[in-house]
Amino acid sequence: MYKNFVPRVAAIHDLSGFGRSSLTVVIPVLSTMGIQVCPLPTAVLSTHSAFPDLHFCDLTDDLTPMIEHWKRLDLHFDAIYSGYMGSARQIDIVRKFIRDFNQSGQLVVVDPVLGDNGKLYRSFSAEMVDKMKELVCDANVITPNMTEAALLLDEPYTENLDEQELKDWVKRLAAFGPQTVIITSAPVTDKRGKTSVIAYNSTDNRYWKVVCDYLPASYPGTGDAFASVITGSLLQGDSLPIAIDRAVQFISMAVRATFGYNYQPSEGILLEKVLSSLNAPVQLSSYQLLD
Repeated sequence: MYKNFVPRVAAIHDLSGFGRSSLTVVIPVLSTMGIQVCPLPTAVLSTHSAFPDLHFCDLTDDLTPMIEHWKRLDLHFDAIYSGYMGSARQIDIVRKFIRDFNQSGQLVVVDPVLGDNGKLYRSFSAEMVDKMKELVCDANVITPNMTEAALLLDEPYTENLDEQELKDWVKRLAAFGPQTVIITSAPVTDKRGKTSVIAYNSTDNRYWKVVCDYLPASYPGTGDAFASVITGSLLQGDSLPIAIDRAVQFISMAVRATFGYNYQPSEGILLEKVLSSLNAPVQLSSYQLLD
């Protein structure tokens, strides 16, 4: 099997010129973790979508020529990691990319970007949801938030799911094909001021949960940062619960580092202030194994 001297990831995301999200988050996080990032941009935007009047350049027609060049170079990837798709047709292209660049032991992470806060993103249609259901079938790991999990399962969005219902959701999502399902922003019904991440690994039939403090702030790009730390941690050989713990701790630290400033939340977390923490030893773990 081909061996890269440094772990190499094909990162299939959009690129926003301003606002910390997508590739401007993915690249620094994974690079800090010692991983080479090869961007395959799905779109170029002047800013991410939290800003008004943005300019959007759809790269659907450019993806295949870029991919064909990579084939001619005989590139090999230790991981394929996808996020925002600029069009439904891109998902078919990415599915073919995953098949064509498949190799033994490869990690495939899909962050099924569809919506947040109970709503589908305004640029997406029901067709995008149906296509995303197909893409998650090709993944080893998926990282939906609660809204995206509800959309994939055709369930109504609610913030009142109890732990048993959350376990049902992650197991049903695993039935699509991924071995590991990680749902972010999961409710903690018995603890005020808390939020959680819940995960399921179908290979050993174990459920994991990490609870953290909830701060009343919303920053675009935190989901990108979370999924990037998960990807990097798994490539470094961390176990699933340790990877989740590292991702939760990193996002919590980044939000806290940002929250105290008189700062426009739409610009995203102050990533630069906390990147170095990714190279610190693993802190005391807070994960729980659920019955």
